[in-house]
Amino acid sequence: MLEESATPLVDAHDLVMFDLDGVVYVGGEAIPDVAAYIERLRHTGRHVAFVTNNASLTPAQVAAKLVGLGVGATAADVVTSAQAAARLLAAEHGTGAKVLLLGGEGLRVALLDEGLEPVDDPAGAVAVASGYGPDVRWRDIMRAASLVRDGLPYVASNTDMTVPTPYGLAPGHGVLVRTITGFAGVEATVAGKPRRPLMAETVRRVGGDRPIMVGDRLDTDIEGAHAIAVPSLLVLTGVTWLEDLATATPELRPTYLSPTLAGLFEPHPVPVLSGAGAALGGWAATVSEGRLVVSGEGAHADWWRVAASACWHHLDTTGAAADVSDTTPPGPVRTPGSE
Repeated sequence: MLEESATPLVDAHDLVMFDLDGVVYVGGEAIPDVAAYIERLRHTGRHVAFVTNNASLTPAQVAAKLVGLGVGATAADVVTSAQAAARLLAAEHGTGAKVLLLGGEGLRVALLDEGLEPVDDPAGAVAVASGYGPDVRWRDIMRAASLVRDGLPYVASNTDMTVPTPYGLAPGHGVLVRTITGFAGVEATVAGKPRRPLMAETVRRVGGDRPIMVGDRLDTDIEGAHAIAVPSLLVLTGVTWLEDLATATPELRPTYLSPTLAGLFEPHPVPVLSGAGAALGGWAATVSEGRLVVSGEGAHADWWRVAASACWHHLDTTGAAADVSDTTPPGPVRTPGSE
């Protein structure tokens, strides 16, 4: 269930780790007020990190995109799944090891920065590393899959099944990983969210003793926070909506919940559970005959907290997800994001 913060949430944390798409921007536009929120954090002296599963771009390229959107950032603020994958490979195989590269510039630079040698020829390679790269050739995929089948270790930057494009969602790197591992009959070592390596790498690189993860996806950002046992704040500016919350099992549930990043600077009260319902700030939510019903009035954030809490209580006690199809949240129509 959700946890309470009697003071503004950020007061308890010295490192704020932000997911990007759906939290900082959606597509090619910054989410309203996000630049001001991040600048406000920096003025308090807190560490700010931007954490991405995208292995195709270098940290400098990601930072340049953020700056272009009006969000203050440097390459040192950005941590990618390619960097986490490179760290795993360097720790296992040592400086100078040859790694067969199946990906783009972001992964190549990350391998070089860790003292590894990315190669196209498998001769002498100690492992395969893959990351999203739109120009990866099918013949290279076939060769890598055969080598993995024959025993060459395989490290994948992430397993995201979709990637946003100008023409909508398209197959992501996870499709490639599934192809290779399915053919080879092995499991890949995965560096990106929700696995531990990327989250731990972010804390190591950026610093801070009391981190919090801010994300819009339950199955990457929030589950990733659980992987390293740190609190999380779910914002509703991206892909997660009421239907997703209603079916979230404990490992996918955030510590805190807010419609926007304003929640970083606000206290977080928790609903009072009673019977089949939850109440907070003028709102009451119950699950009656399997359907979620929310009544009352109050702050939008509190509506979401009682709705989520009632749904989770119902799921935990009955094993069935509440029907939320007839439930309409208050406030403006959301702008859906993508990851």
